[in-house]
Amino acid sequence: MKDANFGPYHIRKWFQHYEETLANETGKLADGEPVKKYVLAAAIHNPFANSYSDDLSSLIEYSPELGKEFGRRIKEIAGENDIVSYGKAVLVGAFGEYEHGNAFLTNPAADPVREAVGGGKSWVPSTGKVGAPGAILDVPLAHKDALYVRSHYDSIAVSFNDAPRNDEILVIWAFATRGRLHARLGGLKAEDVKGENGLV
Repeated sequence: MKDANFGPYHIRKWFQHYEETLANETGKLADGEPVKKYVLAAAIHNPFANSYSDDLSSLIEYSPELGKEFGRRIKEIAGENDIVSYGKAVLVGAFGEYEHGNAFLTNPAADPVREAVGGGKSWVPSTGKVGAPGAILDVPLAHKDALYVRSHYDSIAVSFNDAPRNDEILVIWAFATRGRLHARLGGLKAEDVKGENGLV
């Protein structure tokens, strides 16, 4: 067993990624502020690698503290930029199960992140898979208060050069400061969000 350094977890490495899009794919300049996207990820040792267990509660129990750390980090790197969209994902190393990764995406882990970005009424879109270092994963993004805001359906492609190792789980969160540039597919507008039920 690897030595714990974050509660019961052994975190080998933190990753941070930032991108800023000033124009869309055809070169049309942003309709307002650029799209700013942030990605945070933690490479965590998987104590269930190469084994099966009916009880994965030990992965979940301390996950709220991990969520608080993701929340602290996004507030630090985003600074004064408001976060309006979010998403989460996992990449599980080859010796683990996808289910092991999903243990880090439950509500106990997500609620502190919601709180850190000013609350979030809608559920957090998520994805994941078992993969090797360098695997590409598209992390979905959606409006944090109303899932039906079409302009904020988005994603960010991520890849990590040395994670996950076979006995690791890579927990990933992504954030954005606005919807897509020149979104023009109709539907509920962000400025009309009621933020009552997570849908509208």
